[in-house]
Amino acid sequence: MASEATMLTVPGPQGDREVRISSPSRVVFPEPGITKLDLAEYIVAVGDAFVGANGDRPVSLQRFGDGVDGDQFFSKNPPKGAPDYVRSVPVVYPSGRSHPQLVIDEPAVAVWAVQMNTIVFHPWASRAGDSDNPDELRIDLDPQPGTDFTDAKAAAVELRSVLTDAGLTAFIKTSGNRGLHVFAPIEPTHEFLEVRHAVIAAARELERRMPDAVTTAWWKEERGERIFVDFNQANRDRTMAGAYSPRALAHAPVSCPITWDELADADPRDFTVLTVPDRLRTVGDPWARLHDEPGRIDTLLEWWDRDLGDGLGELPFPPDFPKMPGEPSRVQPSRAKKPEAPAE
Repeated sequence: MASEATMLTVPGPQGDREVRISSPSRVVFPEPGITKLDLAEYIVAVGDAFVGANGDRPVSLQRFGDGVDGDQFFSKNPPKGAPDYVRSVPVVYPSGRSHPQLVIDEPAVAVWAVQMNTIVFHPWASRAGDSDNPDELRIDLDPQPGTDFTDAKAAAVELRSVLTDAGLTAFIKTSGNRGLHVFAPIEPTHEFLEVRHAVIAAARELERRMPDAVTTAWWKEERGERIFVDFNQANRDRTMAGAYSPRALAHAPVSCPITWDELADADPRDFTVLTVPDRLRTVGDPWARLHDEPGRIDTLLEWWDRDLGDGLGELPFPPDFPKMPGEPSRVQPSRAKKPEAPAE
């Protein structure tokens, strides 16, 4: 017996493409009953904005074999059997190894990724043609226990001021969960480590301005009830869910660009696979001109050098990274070996 399948017409810059969707009625998001076909049709509906935000970048795919409640894995190499209109680009990982990653050039590529059970798209901060040098400075505001989306809003507003003082224009989107993502377009003239240092400099300045509300502490036991500025999301091969990407939660939220004027009243649960297409048709894309006027990170790097002079050095890297120059211990403070008391 032939398996259930349907063909979906996907408009694009090269004309319409027909993408086969197998198991179209399989439920991907249980709470609203969104199927695999519904998810593919969502990508078609937001296609231009989706490609504008995530296109021409190496992309990692977060794939689920049986909806958001099933097993998942990250696919960095492009899935086998890709159509001839799907391309990849080699990227270098922190280990020094190089592998190809998928690049989205048109909506049909993203729809095909949905066919391969992708739910969340994770684009790099750099372009496919210059993958070593980010053209986006990205800052993840992550609420910790005892804080919420409202606290993240307050931190985002002050972060915008920090970036303005550094000569950068900030854009914002919901993370699709409890946090917020703040992006600033930058000229691709510095590699990942330098951009990480720029993010740390901005994070430390934000922490100075909001010491009771914001933290750069890597270890959870030291964060308290504050918003964590996740500087490690700025590293090579570290990504956030892309703009207009669904998130793998039961109610089908979307990581959605918003304007700064919308932030005060924004509720992340309002932006879903079911609601965002109509929002785009009526409100438009707040990130349509994200890269029109990229800035430079020179001022942030000057802040980094200033902080180095004041004794503030490198911060810990993720555990799967090789030991980095100037990095402090990766041992959790509560597990660090205490110095022995001197003999009397």
